[in-house]
Order: sequence, then structure tokens, then C-alpha cells
Amino acid sequence: MKISTKGRYALRMMIDIAEHQKDGYVALKDIAARQEISKKYLEQIALHLSQCGMLRAVRGYQGGYMLARNTEDYTVAEILDAVEGSLAPVSCLEGASNECPRAAGCKTLPLWTELQRIIMDYLSSVTLLDVAEGRLQTRA
Repeated sequence: MKISTKGRYALRMMIDIAEHQKDGYVALKDIAARQEISKKYLEQIALHLSQCGMLRAVRGYQGGYMLARNTEDYTVAEILDAVEGSLAPVSCLEGASNECPRAAGCKTLPLWTELQRIIMDYLSSVTLLDVAEGRLQTRA
């Protein structure tokens, strides 16, 4: 599993909005400048996040984006899922059911299934607020 640029930028955009929405709706041009990301690319990401109900949008001079919920109510898993789709480590785990003809006898399937569970459990336990406030620590 590799998180794409789209997923990484979506998370950065959501953090930026969380940090700056106290003054009202946050303009994409401002996010683009602060994050050094193309405004056009952010427009695509913002569209996905708006369609998923994660962002509220207002057009016009004072327009921009605002989080639809409180910062602590978003998980990293749901943000990445909204723009990435499946975060499965192997293709046979991407759908609701495993269609692989080798699944019944696959010796590696339990490994990939457990890896997916661990990844999703972790990403589901981390909130946007945790990331925005730098609450995460890496292990040496």
C-alpha cells in the first residue's frame, strides 16, 4: 500500500482548513500558497471531500471551504478513503468480497488480511485534530 500524492495533499488541505477556518471560509488560493500545492489539484481534492460531506463550500468573493464537522470528528482513515478509495495492501482485498480463485488455499491471504486490519485500526484511531496538533510521535 502506498498513499498517493492525492491522499497526502488531502490530509494537508484538511489540516490547513482546520487551522485557518476560525476566520471564516478558507480560500483554495490561500491553501495552495501555504501548502505549495497547485490550486487546480486542490480543486479536484476539494470536490471529492465536498461530495463526501467532509467540507462545506461557498462560492464568491468571501467563499472558500470549511470543515463540515469538528476537527476531532474526522479520522485519517476516512479522509484517505474519500480520495484514495481502497487502502488494501493487495488487490484481492479491495472489494467487499474476495473474488480471487486462489483465496481458499492462499497461504499469504491471512498475512495481508491482518496487515490491512492493523493499518485501518491505526488510521481509524488517529483524528484530524491529533495530526493538526502534532500529537503523534514516531518510535525510534
